[in-house]
Amino acid sequence: MRTGRAAVGKTRRRRPVLLYAFLAAAMLYLLVFIGLPILYTLVMSVQVVELGNIVDLVRPFAGLDNYRDAFADPSFRAVLINSAMFVGVNVLAQVGLGLAIALFFAQRFPGRSSCADCCWHPGSCRPWWFGALWKWMFATDYGVVNYLLARLHLVSGTLHWLSDPALSLSAVTIANVWFGTPFAMILIAAGLTAIPEEQYEAASLDGAGPFARLVHITLPTLWPTLVAVACLVTIYTMRAFDLIFAMTQGGPLDASNVLPLLSYQMSFQRFHFGVGAAVGSFSFIIVLAVAVLYVRTLRREREA
Repeated sequence: MRTGRAAVGKTRRRRPVLLYAFLAAAMLYLLVFIGLPILYTLVMSVQVVELGNIVDLVRPFAGLDNYRDAFADPSFRAVLINSAMFVGVNVLAQVGLGLAIALFFAQRFPGRSSCADCCWHPGSCRPWWFGALWKWMFATDYGVVNYLLARLHLVSGTLHWLSDPALSLSAVTIANVWFGTPFAMILIAAGLTAIPEEQYEAASLDGAGPFARLVHITLPTLWPTLVAVACLVTIYTMRAFDLIFAMTQGGPLDASNVLPLLSYQMSFQRFHFGVGAAVGSFSFIIVLAVAVLYVRTLRREREA
């Protein structure tokens, strides 16, 4: 008996050690691959960084000059407006479509699991894969989109989706909505499973129809989840780079350019590393503010 109790005691003591070891490994990974690059970018944004001193750890202090240069750049205001429109449309579309698809798959019908797996499949692919695919679909001469629009007699001529400044932002927005909606759908579907079935049964007995149940039960109960999903979609959309770079590289004339892509262009095409770091830091501040809102939403949801 004593031997058995001693073995149990040793096992219990080993568990916290393993737990702390795995936690320390995860924290070390986050610190090295996320924390240090963010800190390095923030420091670079207040320094004079050129090709001659980019490898130096100590550089001249620039203060807020890089931020002033970034905000004064003629393309920054247009890119900021593009980013706001790109993020806003993506949040509304992804959350709305994700909710609609999640409600559809909440119903019971044959083949529901297989159809749900097909809808989730786009979210498991790399963004630049989808960028290359949608670039082909939006091609002017042989693209599927123009072919379908012409066959349906919705347009009279050929649309230059990727080379027309009036259409390029719409093209990358459609592609990103298609890419991100499965992620929103999965999270919303998980929130739907937490709603007790008894509430719907009681509402049905009281004579409430599907629309009344949606308005008075589903949406109020699901509201914290929808806010959390909107925050996550905002964070991921603010970081969009691969898909847009694969489709348009921000062109033409910055019509589809966004802040992460502008930061890359400032740093590695114009070689204004400090200004590029300032643009990246500005994007990080926005993402950080949304992340704080997301954490507060989760905390309120747990308290409720």
